[in-house]
Amino acid sequence: MDYKKSKAPVNTVTRNVMDLCDETGNIYESVAIIAKRANQISIQIKEDLSKKLAEFASYNDSLEEVFENREQIEISRYYEKLPKPTLLATQEFIEGKVYWRDPQKDAIAQALADVE
Repeated sequence: MDYKKSKAPVNTVTRNVMDLCDETGNIYESVAIIAKRANQISIQIKEDLSKKLAEFASYNDSLEEVFENREQIEISRYYEKLPKPTLLATQEFIEGKVYWRDPQKDAIAQALADVE
C-alpha cells in the first residue's frame, strides 16, 4: 500500500455511518475491520520511519554533544503531515481496497453446502 499517494484526508471528516456498513451489513463489523487495517498501516508507517531515521542516525557516546540532524527533522515532519492510519484505513475500506473474511460465516456456508 502506498500511503504517500493516498487520497485520504489529512483532517477528520464527518461521514455517514450507514455508508460504512453497506458491504458488511453491520457497522460494528465495519469498524472492527477498519481498526485492524489501521493497526497494520500504523505498524508499516512506523517501520518505514524507523528505517529512514536510522540512515541518518549519529551514534555518539558523549552526553555534552547533541547534534541536530536536519535530515531526521525533515523526515519526521513529513511523516507527521501524512494522514493518520485510521483515515487511511477508512478511505481504503470505502474504496473497496480492503479484503476481509469471516471464518464463522465461511464455516456455516460450508456446513449448509454439505447438508444439501
